[in-house]
Amino acid sequence: MGQGVHVTDLPGVGKRYDIDLEREDERVSVVIRSGGVRDLYVFTSHSADPTAVLELTEEQARKVGAVLSATFFEA
Repeated sequence: MGQGVHVTDLPGVGKRYDIDLEREDERVSVVIRSGGVRDLYVFTSHSADPTAVLELTEEQARKVGAVLSATFFEA
């Protein structure tokens, strides 16, 4: 997909996108489920358990994506 982004098929669930961050022990994973729900996992250590987990609807994910990509403009 791109350097630092790893895609894994999750049969019966959807796809997982692992995004490498600057530090080796930090990463973000996004699972896009077949029904459109997105799960955002934040890992800040080598632990298999995430530090934070958010479940986002498709609309919520689009809003977060717009802010992160700097395409959100306040009227």
